[in-house]
Amino acid sequence: MKKQPERPVLITDAARSQSDQLRSRQIRYVTMMSVRAGCLILGAVLISVKPPLLPLWLILCAAAMVFLPWAAVLIANDRPPKSRANPAAAPAVNPQRVLGSESAEQTEHRTIDVEP
Repeated sequence: MKKQPERPVLITDAARSQSDQLRSRQIRYVTMMSVRAGCLILGAVLISVKPPLLPLWLILCAAAMVFLPWAAVLIANDRPPKSRANPAAAPAVNPQRVLGSESAEQTEHRTIDVEP
């Protein structure tokens, strides 16, 4: 009987589905736009309360209201980050695996058997 390997051989590094990626980007966009709406409401409340350093608080709220839409669009349109399992660059060529004088018939191939 053939001995089974300890860990199964990984045959694909499939990325998340497009619908999952779209959903996570939508959630990030809506969250950032909610923070922007919160800044608008906070600015209105600050004007009515008139706390100390009111101009500074209003400038911070206005800056957040200008910066957040730009950042939200950039983040929502960006692809998901690369994971360590799926790096952006192609892996370096292993010099031991490069075919030298061996012919194709002499090269050892890995076979995946699905039957026990």
